[in-house]
Amino acid sequence: MKSIHRFATFFFVVLFASLLGCASTSTQEGTGEYVDDTVITAKVKAEIFNDASLKSAEINVETFKGIVQLSGFVNSQEDINKAVRVARSVKGVVSVKNAMRLK
Repeated sequence: MKSIHRFATFFFVVLFASLLGCASTSTQEGTGEYVDDTVITAKVKAEIFNDASLKSAEINVETFKGIVQLSGFVNSQEDINKAVRVARSVKGVVSVKNAMRLK
């Protein structure tokens, strides 16, 4: 009976430790957040690509915990504003950081 109790305790300790390994911290994403951010990044890139006036190859998109950062070079301030608007319109985006520069 003692061995079953020890095994159960050991099993729950290992289970708890493995769940903590998937948890997020303030500087590192958990597994689920990473997947969510990858989906958000893909959706923002697709929306920017679908906008004919934006040169999507020159706009980089990165996402961390729902915060999208846009960087790269564009031709006008209107392109910057449009890219930010497009990114904000995507479901799941918490906020947008603009690091784009004019050519």
